[in-house]
Amino acid sequence: MPTDPARPTLLVAASTFPAEAGDGTPGFVLDLASALTDEYRVVVVAPMTRGARRHQWIGDVEVRRYRYFPARWQDLADGAIVDNLRADRTRWAQVPSFFLAMAAALVRERRRVQPDVALLHWIIPQGAVGRLVLGGLPRVVTTLGGDLYALRTPVLQAVKRAVVRNAAAVTCMSTDMARELARLGARDDQVHVVPMGVDLDPITRATATETRDLRRVLFVGRLVEKKGAVVLLDALDRVGARPERTVVVGDGPLRAALESRAGSGVTFGGAKGKDDLAAEYARAGIALYPSVPAANGDRDGLPVALLEAMAAGCAVVASAVPGIVDVVQDGENGLLVPPGDPAALATALERLLGDADLVRRLGAAAARTAQAHTVPAVADRYRSLLREARGV
Repeated sequence: MPTDPARPTLLVAASTFPAEAGDGTPGFVLDLASALTDEYRVVVVAPMTRGARRHQWIGDVEVRRYRYFPARWQDLADGAIVDNLRADRTRWAQVPSFFLAMAAALVRERRRVQPDVALLHWIIPQGAVGRLVLGGLPRVVTTLGGDLYALRTPVLQAVKRAVVRNAAAVTCMSTDMARELARLGARDDQVHVVPMGVDLDPITRATATETRDLRRVLFVGRLVEKKGAVVLLDALDRVGARPERTVVVGDGPLRAALESRAGSGVTFGGAKGKDDLAAEYARAGIALYPSVPAANGDRDGLPVALLEAMAAGCAVVASAVPGIVDVVQDGENGLLVPPGDPAALATALERLLGDADLVRRLGAAAARTAQAHTVPAVADRYRSLLREARGV
């Protein structure tokens, strides 16, 4: 695909990136990259994942992928890296070559496209590797939660401090994350709270065509500890009048255990592409986000799936954890419950199941709140940060 030489070039690095648009892999990096193509030539550097191609265009975004391990065993970046390492310790063998391959790919792309600025998603690994190999290229670093809250050994904390202090700007999902960045030495003028954006188009189409069941319950998230799916199942066991149907969308290392634990009224749908996921939001009256801190310190920042459910008009019940409380006001645009408390989650769910008017009212307020977190709104914030990083 031809490029416009008059536009500046943005080099984007991420470790989670779809093989194709809408394939079920979280697409927030692609959504943001696509939105920025009106101002930049955007080149994304990402690891190979199952079904991906080494070089491709997704819309106006050029994607360059690097191999980092023999294909038969290469799966460290298929999903969340930290969770994959916890699920199978043999994957640690892939880590050194993953870092080396990423470094080589960033050096290669810097020479090839001569970028004007870089956007590095996650402090570790992309931010750390970019600091080492991108020289004086201005860098905006984004943290999404796991890289900030987990990985807390003294050595890794030192690496994070070095990345943060040398970035032109650092974005994060919540005010609590901003405080954590300050503890790493970030200056106030470096840190910007900019959650990832919601792609409204598939949600708008789905809500126009699907029929909502106010007693249908939805959970969307990777099936890992911090998402709290275990708390969801424990809460459902405590609910007297069960929902018409409970749908769990997502995949991950806990799926088999959760399926064996769930009752007959719970359906596991696996990961879904954008359109199918939007249809699930549009059919559900209630969406649950029972996030909990994981044993390794990892926790959510502000889940994009929560914002998507709000945009679709679902009444949300979520844990009162940092990040989520920045957006959800209890009783106004959703309900908040203490994290890790299945009894409180069950009580909130029963309240909604017994009050259709409350479901409608909270859902409508949630949709209004989500308008401030769309992809175009978030892209505007990043355009300003990237221009400042370039000094223009």
